[in-house]
Amino acid sequence: MDYFRYQQGELFCEDVAAAQLAQRFGTPLYVYSAATLRHHYRAMAEAFAPLRPTICFSVKSLSNIHILRLLAGEGCGFDVVSGGELMRAKLAGAEMSRVVYAGVGKTDREINEALAAGIAWLNVESEAEFENLLRLAGAAGRRARAALRINPDVYDPRTPAYTITGRKQTKFGVDIDRAEAFFRAYGHDPRVRLDGIHMHIGSPIYSAEPYAQAIAKAMELIERLRAEGFTVTALNIGGGFAADYEEGRSPSARRYADAIVPLLEGRGLEIFMEPGRQISCNSGLLLTTVQYVKKSGDRHFVIVDAAMTDLIRPTLYQAEHPMFPARLGADQPPPQRRPDYQAPGGVKVDVVGGVCESGDFLAKDRVLPPMARGDLLAIFAAGAYGFVMSSQYNSRPRAAEVLVEGDQARLIRRRETYDDLVAPERDV
Repeated sequence: MDYFRYQQGELFCEDVAAAQLAQRFGTPLYVYSAATLRHHYRAMAEAFAPLRPTICFSVKSLSNIHILRLLAGEGCGFDVVSGGELMRAKLAGAEMSRVVYAGVGKTDREINEALAAGIAWLNVESEAEFENLLRLAGAAGRRARAALRINPDVYDPRTPAYTITGRKQTKFGVDIDRAEAFFRAYGHDPRVRLDGIHMHIGSPIYSAEPYAQAIAKAMELIERLRAEGFTVTALNIGGGFAADYEEGRSPSARRYADAIVPLLEGRGLEIFMEPGRQISCNSGLLLTTVQYVKKSGDRHFVIVDAAMTDLIRPTLYQAEHPMFPARLGADQPPPQRRPDYQAPGGVKVDVVGGVCESGDFLAKDRVLPPMARGDLLAIFAAGAYGFVMSSQYNSRPRAAEVLVEGDQARLIRRRETYDDLVAPERDV
């Protein structure tokens, strides 16, 4: 699953002790394992190899340019959803022919930047957006390629409500029954080549079955479009592949591929994929230091220097991340990687931060070994939608990020300072 291991009671990221990283770089601290990133990318590439897909890592899940550069070195493409993410892909040295661009609210500036960059596809999500793309492509004298994002009305019931994206009621894409009319209106326009279908049914998806259902609907649509004389050369099956927040819970890339590949082999389509979480989730953890331990009524609290500003998923999605002390007793076996694991002799606590919100928690009712001021706590499965969703609420500077490769660790984002908080206000 990852390259974070306990050795004689001490947590290591690859060959570097977590305690050494905290001492060197401070906390809260995001720590990423290069070996884990490569492992999960290669596992997906190998599993889907019969389709020869263009794998476009979802930049929104983990956007640090040093991470993107590492993945670009593996031959990875990128899925972007903003002009800022496109800039990050450029800085990482991405091949623009392996970049796809999604999002329901692309501005004129963002569309023009994508046209100038020469990216592979713009995933178009409404008639109004396509008409705007036609206008801008014509004004720029550039011919773009577009894929129509459809909603196949398929979802995994275990997906959080806020991250279901493939149903009719969402803001994303167009209903699949509108797709044929969309192609009849725009499918032969010379300014924008509309020859792809895109879908994204949500995240995380814990089974291959919803993908199989959605792909079956997409293939029926493609066959109808081809029968009407439209050229459809590509299908983007999106992302959303689940990752292990609990060890062994999520399917491997191979299990997804075993169900998906047979549906798409020999269909005369270029295949695009947009995985994020399955590559990045278990590649990162968040290190945080205990500030205080207190009891209030019948509840015990462990107050740490990380907070909802550093990792908002528990508050926003009620997500549960495994977390354990970075140092255990030398004779204590490594904890099982699941949120409901109860440490022997543990105490039920809420792990909370210092933000002035009752919703500021990182875990509730978690059974952890007795904790004391100065102890180091590791929050696992924090590589996806961790740092990227952090904020400066309460004027809290954002954490540093570190990348570990073997026995080497390097800073890939410095810790913010108070000056960083106010710099845009001073510059006016």
